[in-house]
Amino acid sequence: MKAVFKVAGMRNTKDIGRIKDAIANNEGIVACQIIANSGQIEVIYDDYFINEERLIECIENLGYTVV
Repeated sequence: MKAVFKVAGMRNTKDIGRIKDAIANNEGIVACQIIANSGQIEVIYDDYFINEERLIECIENLGYTVV
């Protein structure tokens, strides 16, 4: 499965690293690409292990807003 999220509050490489680590630490993540200048995150994942709601929760638990 592929999910695309728009995230508010990503300002620098530290933010990008935190989000990427939080997503990558979940079982079932195949790939994660963050496009900083647009605030967009593309995640390819195996929906047997994880779903979009859990991915959003991982991002929001760090203090960012998924729009």
